[in-house]
Amino acid sequence: MRRYLILLIAIFTTVSLEAQLFKAKRYVKFPDEKGYLYRLTLKDKKDTPYKLTHPEKYLSSRAIERRNRQGLGIDSTDLPITPKYLKKISETGSHIISKSKWNNTVLVKVTDSSAVDRLKALSCVKSTQLLWITPDSIEMMDGRSKLSEAQSSPSITKYGVGEEQISMLNGIQLHDAGFRGRGMIIAVIDGGFNNADSIPLFNNIHILGCKDFAYPQNGNVFAEADHGTLVLSCMATNQPNTFIGTAPEASYWLLRSEYTAYESRVEEDYWSAAVEFADSVGVDVINSSLGYHSFDDKALSYRYEDLDGKTALISRTASLLACKGIILCNSMGNDGVMSWKKMNVPADAEDILSVGAVSMNKENALFSAVGPTADWRVKPDVMAAGMPARVINSKGELSQSSGTSLASPVLCGMVACLWQAFPNKTAYEIMDLVRRSGDTVEHPNSIFGYGIPDFWKAYQIGLQQ
Repeated sequence: MRRYLILLIAIFTTVSLEAQLFKAKRYVKFPDEKGYLYRLTLKDKKDTPYKLTHPEKYLSSRAIERRNRQGLGIDSTDLPITPKYLKKISETGSHIISKSKWNNTVLVKVTDSSAVDRLKALSCVKSTQLLWITPDSIEMMDGRSKLSEAQSSPSITKYGVGEEQISMLNGIQLHDAGFRGRGMIIAVIDGGFNNADSIPLFNNIHILGCKDFAYPQNGNVFAEADHGTLVLSCMATNQPNTFIGTAPEASYWLLRSEYTAYESRVEEDYWSAAVEFADSVGVDVINSSLGYHSFDDKALSYRYEDLDGKTALISRTASLLACKGIILCNSMGNDGVMSWKKMNVPADAEDILSVGAVSMNKENALFSAVGPTADWRVKPDVMAAGMPARVINSKGELSQSSGTSLASPVLCGMVACLWQAFPNKTAYEIMDLVRRSGDTVEHPNSIFGYGIPDFWKAYQIGLQQ
């Protein structure tokens, strides 16, 4: 009975907060001219100047080395979209917003809906789909948060406030063995990294770079939403006796693909572009605490039968990552107490680690979305602390937050450390070790998946192979 009372209180609190936020919203004119965003699917990659025998023209040396190390070849999906096709598309008066070479798609904006007829007439275009009509106004973003002047009190423990969530995964032993993420590159794909470049507790984080893939861009991911800041802190913070994350010695790319003021399928295209960029610069692991099923245009929302890892563009993209040598950790979503209940896309993708949330006493978080997929694959894959997780907020304060969005990076950091220990294993093999170390591996289910991984156990299994 107590659990249901807590659930009711949580629901009413959420409704109340949402009502307050709605009243507080401020709107501004959309920062670009009115337009229509179409996804063009192209027929082929004929006449491309790029060759499979010269991947150095479109992939970094690290990306090529990662494939070679795992015995993975370069294939036609790696070839960039044919430049001649892009030129023809631009000549129709269309503005190219993003593109995906893996899916051979181009996202374009046109200001006149009749312009799509010119696009359809192009011999290289297989199909077109209207995804979004830009609004007249859009919610105004708040910009950078004001940094707090409060000082954090040191803890008597080395890991500070981060100790409980890494201990749940038995990750400290792996760290003590020398595997803290050094040499690994993690891409964080999110909606913004407010103040991540200026928070004092982030001083020891190695950020390789950042890039914005969402439209419209403001050119500064550090002045956008703070969700990515919370996510990054779970993995990357390296402040002994205050907060140590699960991969404190890894390097990070910060990529923005989510525009928080709207919910549209176009964000799948931004996400795919971000993933392909991450691949091209040679990342090893990606954390994506994003997911979709319901859009502002309800006609484009997904149904449960679409959760097969193939229907959604974002899921098809995610399912390709392991065969490029990359591990994706993706949050399941927080719809467990809502009518939807199931995972979001791309958590339905094949060959990724979809992560659900548990409380600190290892009970399932009621909000954590459940499986299985529409084609009856086990989801979630694994679980980690997410009710709550300890984080650093955009004011630079030690805080806590709940959601599968935090469970995913807590898990992701440990995945990078495990892979550091076994650099010659493939993405598939590392994910298999993680699943096999889960505490429900003997009886995987649609709530816990393979359970809470024990990363020291995964390491021991790996040593025996």
